[in-house]
Order: sequence, then C-alpha cells, then structure tokens
Amino acid sequence: MENLQEFVTQYGYIAIFLLLSLGIIGLPVPDEVLMTFVGYLCSQGVLTYIFAVAVAFAGAMFGMMLSYFIGKKVGKPLLWRYGKWLFLTPKRLARVEGWYQKYGMWTVVFGYYVPGVRHLTCYLAGVTGIRPRTYVLFAGLGAIIWCTVFITIGFYIGTIHYLKLK
Repeated sequence: MENLQEFVTQYGYIAIFLLLSLGIIGLPVPDEVLMTFVGYLCSQGVLTYIFAVAVAFAGAMFGMMLSYFIGKKVGKPLLWRYGKWLFLTPKRLARVEGWYQKYGMWTVVFGYYVPGVRHLTCYLAGVTGIRPRTYVLFAGLGAIIWCTVFITIGFYIGTIHYLKLK
C-alpha cells in the first residue's frame, strides 16, 4: 500500500491512469483505495479534483475498452475450448449470453461497486457481442459515477482530517 501511495504521489495523474487501467483489466490494484487516496490528495492541494476525476475516468474507460475488445476477439474461442474445465456447456453459455443481452448493461453500470464483478463484466460484454456503442454508454455512466463517488469520499475524508488538525 505504501508503494502505491508513493507511486501516485510521485507520478500523479499518469499513475492514476495507469493503475486504474491495469486494475480494471484484472491486475491486483486496490482501485477503491487508490481513488480514495487520490481524493485525499485533492483535498490537500496536491492534485486538482476535476482533473483527477477526468483522468480516473479515462483510465477506467481505457481498461474497460481494452478488456471488452479482448473478450470480443479471443473470449469466445477460449470459452469453447476451455469452458468444459469451468463446467460451461454450450447450453449454459447460450443462457449466459441471453441473460447478458437482457441485463448485462446494468451489470456493467453497477458492477463497478463489486470487486471481481467489475473485472468480468467488460470481458463478458465483449464475449456476448454487446454493441460497442451501447457498451461505451453504459460503461461510461458507471465509470463516471464510480470515480466521482470514491474520489469525493477521499476528498471529504481529507477535508475532515485537515479541519481536525487545525
């Protein structure tokens, strides 16, 4: 955790973009903690709030789109080939696709708040053939809300901390 804080403090907006992109793809980055810390840095004047939210949004969207296109290009062949090891039969896969076509976009929006789910939603959207335009709309909505909420929480934690020290 200290390395993460040091990396963000030292490299600022570039670190936010990179870490969120990598975290969304599925690498073990504590995204919520990262954004809360970014909000804290904004409250201390180290980063600018609006720019931090914009960069966090861009990083989240980059990671989501990269995962979506990976799912779209290689996801289905991998599932057909190795799905049996995960007990995914063609019938089950068809059922997942039907469900995802119906409810998947709302899973993308609200899945941001569930670690693990957020990582799968983007790949599944690509695998199930959700149109890119639709995906961008819902992923963008979820990303802007998610980034704003956690950075704002960190901002207010930093503000309260500052007021208590006064």
